[in-house]
Amino acid sequence: MRALVYQGPKDVAVVDVPDARIEAPTDAVVRITTTNICGSDLHMYEGRTDIETGRTFGHENMGVVEEVGSGVTRLKKGDRVSLPFNIACGHCRNCTEGRTAFCLETNPGTAGAAFGFADMGPYQGGQAEYLRVPFADFNALHLPQGTEHENDFTMLSDIFPTGWHGVELSGLRPGDSVVVMGAGPVGLMAALSAQIKGASAVYVVDRAPDRLALAEKMGAVAVDDSKGDPVEQLLELTDGVGTDRGVEAVGWQAHDHTGAEKPGTTIETLVGSVRATGGIGVVGVFVPQDPGAATEGAKEGRFAFPYGDFWFKGLSMGTGQANVKAYNRQLRDLIIAGKASPGSIVSHELSLADGPDAYKNFDDRVDGWTKVLLHP
Repeated sequence: MRALVYQGPKDVAVVDVPDARIEAPTDAVVRITTTNICGSDLHMYEGRTDIETGRTFGHENMGVVEEVGSGVTRLKKGDRVSLPFNIACGHCRNCTEGRTAFCLETNPGTAGAAFGFADMGPYQGGQAEYLRVPFADFNALHLPQGTEHENDFTMLSDIFPTGWHGVELSGLRPGDSVVVMGAGPVGLMAALSAQIKGASAVYVVDRAPDRLALAEKMGAVAVDDSKGDPVEQLLELTDGVGTDRGVEAVGWQAHDHTGAEKPGTTIETLVGSVRATGGIGVVGVFVPQDPGAATEGAKEGRFAFPYGDFWFKGLSMGTGQANVKAYNRQLRDLIIAGKASPGSIVSHELSLADGPDAYKNFDDRVDGWTKVLLHP
């Protein structure tokens, strides 16, 4: 089968790889109909992680069941499914508590596994014609038959639940205001989620005009941090009080308002702009090691944190990857009911063969490349 594989920093190619196949009775093989390029794929694409060469990328996947193992009872050939980026066993302590992003059995020695992702198990990704899905009965989410809502449903594997998770972690209640750091796909999904959950005002901080325009289209207030310190801008917009909640949707490769890469700058901004006793949710990716970082501390996943201000203001902070299964069924039903259209951020739909050029354009932040879908 054909798949998009990592060959080195900023070098991916579509090549022939061994066919996905049933390896355990609880597996299924899914024919991929849509697989997305995620902002977190770019960390690996740029060589900022220890992803090995030859690995197939792709953790945002949906498709049609092609084959099931002898132990699979809920799925059958022809079922249309969304596949959470989390690979979870369904029966360990964390899974039974709903924390499927931190499964204790699918990636021995740590908590959490994912398709096509550095340090999250040996699993191949879905930027390919077919994908092996472990523990398929537990992990796959049934979708209505046909092709309706394809671009909306493909957001259920990661970014829509992740945006929702960021808002959940922040503690947002109806009527609260919230600032979202980053107008990439996850930040836009956080803005959408906050609107659905009843936020009184949503502010989105970025500097890319096309992304800020999408945030405004969703009803958010765009804050361009290239025009000045975002903390000062946010305090001015909130009469000096700050927002009730904040969501970090950028990760460790954040850039400050001068354009310089500065790990932790987004969290600093949130500590400065969220009001006393407010809450912060962090869903941008932060890693324990970054060999390509500019400083020794950053190479070990460390950066300065204004803990004194954080403590003095009585802020709270929740972190971590989204437990997709905690949200995807309800978010699917919001889409079916016409109450959410996460596919509105899609800018490009391309073939798998176009994947290498798509990665380059998305990584270069070419104007208008906001969310890319590949159709194998």
